[in-house]
Amino acid sequence: MLPRVGGPGATSRERPWAASRGRLLLAEAHLTSRQLAPVLGYLGSRQKHSLPDLPYDYGALEPHINAQIMQLHHSKHHAAYVNNLNVTEEKYQEALAKGDVTAQIALQPALKFNGGGHINHSIFWTNLSPNGGGEPKGELLEAIKRDFGSFDKFKEKLTAASVGVQGSGWGWLGFNKERGHLQ
Repeated sequence: MLPRVGGPGATSRERPWAASRGRLLLAEAHLTSRQLAPVLGYLGSRQKHSLPDLPYDYGALEPHINAQIMQLHHSKHHAAYVNNLNVTEEKYQEALAKGDVTAQIALQPALKFNGGGHINHSIFWTNLSPNGGGEPKGELLEAIKRDFGSFDKFKEKLTAASVGVQGSGWGWLGFNKERGHLQ
């Protein structure tokens, strides 16, 4: 039986997978093969992940991020996550079909790493804007001040948390519905 999925107060252990645009990606590697098989059994019939188009030109964020960096990050780094995720999911499907638990377990870190890289980059691209930047305004700024003390303190905390993450150091601001605050 699969652990409880989603719902108010669900933790990452209770929500071992996350859906992104109808695609299933592992978020934790603490499940048994028996638990994963019903969840991932459909992989053979789904479409492959694809590199999303950017909603702006590579040079649109200059002078903050130059076009070469954007092109490299999108067409090479993000594309590598997508390609590696597709290859790993194919291998995982083969391991499921064979009942090869050892291979399934061995592939879980690659699913998590490449799936996370793909999701993080997809969110990243849509959160950048040629007209964006600076301190937020209105309700978001008030919530940041309430929950972190100031925008500068928020940036310090987010930076500290992000630096400790493997890879690119991703950090996201989210709203905890259960506690009613940003974190």
